Amino acid sequence: MTTAIQINRIHKHFGALHALKGIDLSVEQGEFFALLGPNGAGKSTLINILAGLIKPSSGDISVLGFDVVEQYRQARQLLGIVPQELVFDPFFNVREMLRFQAGYFGRGPENDAWVDEILVGLGLADKANTNMRKLSGGMKRRALIAQALAHKPPVIVLDEPTAGVDVELRQTMWAFIKKLNREGHTIILTTHYLEEAETLCNRVGMMKQGELVALDSTANLLNKFSGKKLSLSLGEVSLPEAIRPMLRGQEKGVHTFALTDMAQIELVLSSLRTANIAVADMQLHEADLEDVFLSLVGKQ
Repeated sequence: MTTAIQINRIHKHFGALHALKGIDLSVEQGEFFALLGPNGAGKSTLINILAGLIKPSSGDISVLGFDVVEQYRQARQLLGIVPQELVFDPFFNVREMLRFQAGYFGRGPENDAWVDEILVGLGLADKANTNMRKLSGGMKRRALIAQALAHKPPVIVLDEPTAGVDVELRQTMWAFIKKLNREGHTIILTTHYLEEAETLCNRVGMMKQGELVALDSTANLLNKFSGKKLSLSLGEVSLPEAIRPMLRGQEKGVHTFALTDMAQIELVLSSLRTANIAVADMQLHEADLEDVFLSLVGKQ
């Protein structure tokens, strides 16, 4: 397979802050790759270096063989980047904005068929002649994704693309992005919706405090951290000391425990009986990518 993104020993310092600490990573062409981590882990800094917005303190990154610093124009031509922020030109309608964006990368009227395909694929066809200022927040988010795709880049970086997007818009967007991936586009996704990463991505990298702490296929990560979760409706109670280390989370009186084997169910229930804590409801779940994430990067 051809390497789409090659990252070699990337360090980045902002004064005394060591934001990236020797990141090594390869993303193959055609992959759907998730880059996960808590806020402040260094994901956006890495993406900004990839986009050529900031320079690394040391190390190098290439896009399909082109160095993002020394061969910026060639590398940037191959990238489509969807930023977290809703940044748009307020003077153009959606179609005009896409045509201008494609023009920045040397594409002319011959690109209009691709623009039409993007508009239809992202559910923007009926908004094509609407000024960007008049779009809803969710539609602006779709338009920014369309803008990143306007020059038909082979590598697409989605930085929190579904933040604040409702379920219907999200499903439409992912259907189109998955189609692009099937056609050979490389997709790199950062998201706090871990169920999206688990469903969509075939490989995952997890960052913590500027370091890559996990890198494997989604299936292998789930297998390595396999287990079950026990959710109990207990109300607002003080748990017995014996089962507190197993507690994974608590919300509205529902306590979730991480289990490494089924025998621990009886340990939890017997401890609660001894403490005279009643169980109003009980559910058993398989572990998911969120459990892997919390195990590796902590509950930040």
